[in-house]
Amino acid sequence: MARISEVIDEKHLGKLDDLTVVGIDIGSRSGKGVLLTGDSIHTAITSTGFRTQDTAKAVLQKLLDVSGVPQDSIVYIVGTGYGRISLEFKDLPAQVLTEISCHAMGAHYLNAQTRTIVDIGGQDSKAIKVDTKSGKVLEFVMNDKCAAGTGRFLEKAALLLDLNLTELGDAALAADKPSAISSQCVVFSESEVVSLRARGERRENIAAGIHNATALRVRNLLNRIGLEPDIVFTGGVSNNVGMRKALEELLKVRISDVKLDTTYAGALGAAVYAQRYYREDRSAEAAAL
Repeated sequence: MARISEVIDEKHLGKLDDLTVVGIDIGSRSGKGVLLTGDSIHTAITSTGFRTQDTAKAVLQKLLDVSGVPQDSIVYIVGTGYGRISLEFKDLPAQVLTEISCHAMGAHYLNAQTRTIVDIGGQDSKAIKVDTKSGKVLEFVMNDKCAAGTGRFLEKAALLLDLNLTELGDAALAADKPSAISSQCVVFSESEVVSLRARGERRENIAAGIHNATALRVRNLLNRIGLEPDIVFTGGVSNNVGMRKALEELLKVRISDVKLDTTYAGALGAAVYAQRYYREDRSAEAAAL
């Protein structure tokens, strides 16, 4: 649990109220949740299961457990992410919204000057341009046709090096001469990794080369919309220190530090929208009287 006043950009504090709302972001690898209530923000995460509805229920239950908030205190819930289409919350007012909109709004509330977002998830990567006044999406591009430049590619590469994803990022920081991985296809990139290991390349150098190759693919996305600071890194890969370093060095720009794990940026944006939708519904009801 954290204080909203300690996490949210101070420019936005007056835009949130005491409403108890939930945002749930169901990604291809994990389900994330954010619960806002009073001045408290609670987070929860779990692996995405075969049924996304079950994953959403598990996230919601974790949020209720950690916050101590009864479910009937929740006034609105917004679902987003890879599995949003199948989400249903029969006992709660709810909507679904694209993860692109929610990541933009979440990053906007963490840093009011956010202009560009790099979002790297398990199945895709995105470059998003954000309106600093509203937090809405101005433009975006997505790589969802190939595993290259995604968390899934990094996971496969880590396995080839007998590492987990966290160890892969740490290993990259210890490189003295990053390996050159030139292929733009994930299948051939994996073959390059196998060949490099067979030639006796240091594992740390291969790890750095993997991150550099991924960063290059992300830069190609950013080139299509234009890169403007401040830049925020979101998604499941955002905690990978090797990936952050590779992006900063390649883009020649510092990624902004924020006060919440940006794995939860989409869920936070969904929670912000939940408050807005609730107020809009109440205003519509009042106007109809």
